Amino acid sequence: MQLFVGLGNPGAKYARNRHNIGFLAVDEIARRHGFAPWRRRFQGETSEGSLDGERVILLKPATYMNESGRAVQEAANFFKLGASEVTVFQDELELPPAKVRVKIGGGIAGHNGLRSVSSYIGNDYRRVRLGIGHPGVKELVHGYVLSDFAKDEVPRVSALCEAVADNAALLATGRDSTFQNKVHLAMQAKGFFEKGDDAKE
Repeated sequence: MQLFVGLGNPGAKYARNRHNIGFLAVDEIARRHGFAPWRRRFQGETSEGSLDGERVILLKPATYMNESGRAVQEAANFFKLGASEVTVFQDELELPPAKVRVKIGGGIAGHNGLRSVSSYIGNDYRRVRLGIGHPGVKELVHGYVLSDFAKDEVPRVSALCEAVADNAALLATGRDSTFQNKVHLAMQAKGFFEKGDDAKE
């Protein structure tokens, strides 16, 4: 069993924020793979289904970003899952828009959601880093992540979430590098990268 956690803030006010791309990604996984309806539990919302024969619980914490770890710990404890069975989908300032990187452990790069998760379950969980780009100046970061995706960004964000969802079974079965490559190729095929761009950071 795997726990897939989308990071974001609850409520309509935040729904289209850059900070909420983790929510958007797990919503798309639920849609594309026919997961059960979302229901309130573990201080958040969950949906259950399977990917390539692996049972997967999707979780969207309703604790707000800075306390995401409370919901993650509650769900992980209930299902008796260790950090290695938890995957967190997060917005990543240090990656260009539409790029994806998968890593296990590592730093939190100032991300309050990751800080909270790490404080509750340790650091050895998988992160699916979804690029949103950087506003260029540190002082602008807070407003940038809490603002909605611009109209011209929406097609790219939708395509990225679709590519992540289409290939989510690769994550569920531990094929991280294949997942990363397939998502990149899907985005390239849709014209979001130049040919020859190898998605290096």
